[in-house]
Amino acid sequence: MSLPKIQTPSFSVVIPSLQKEVKFRPFLVKEEKILLLAQNSGGKDEIEALIQIINNCCLEDIDVEGLTTFDVEYIFLKLRARSVNNIVKLKYRDTEDEKVYDFEVNLDEIEIKTSETNEKKIQINDDVGLMMKHPNVKISQQVANIENEVELLNNILVHCIDYIYDKENVYPAKESTHEELIDFLENLDTKTFKKIEEFFLTMPKLYHELHYKNSLDHDRVIKLESIQDFFT
Repeated sequence: MSLPKIQTPSFSVVIPSLQKEVKFRPFLVKEEKILLLAQNSGGKDEIEALIQIINNCCLEDIDVEGLTTFDVEYIFLKLRARSVNNIVKLKYRDTEDEKVYDFEVNLDEIEIKTSETNEKKIQINDDVGLMMKHPNVKISQQVANIENEVELLNNILVHCIDYIYDKENVYPAKESTHEELIDFLENLDTKTFKKIEEFFLTMPKLYHELHYKNSLDHDRVIKLESIQDFFT
């Protein structure tokens, strides 16, 4: 006799970069195991675990590896809120008085912080420009173990160019070789490169602030800006 099937509820999450509502189920014991194994190994394995858990729990057909890193982190927080508890308890040591303070964060209240200055279109001169795109989680996997800063920057930049354009044509990045794109980037002027840096610095991200007074009666703020910050 076969065992009964356990029905799980479904819920919707709006994927930030797509502004699309997608149905998910809570994660189960098998997904908890995936997460625990990844947390013990760290690094790239944690990213892979998030992708696998979201893939397992998604009730619709979406390309999880094609989502941005902030999409994946946001979805996971919403899954965690529905699957375990929407309240996360954190401990942080104050760098001024060296005391440890306790906090409770409601994951249902966490949203993505966006900046009006995050400009994807970067004009190089009157004739030529490029259109950027936010890095997806697959790129984050590929560069997770790269320690050389120049190599890291080049790999991220190359994968975040959507297309290059001039007055007559559009040149999709996927139709150019890695070497051609590197050569193009290396010939940019400093002013243009600063614009690209600004694009990365102002990308959407998880964001939450913890406000408190320490034992010296000083107002303090802790900024939570990545998924690791919510589980410290």
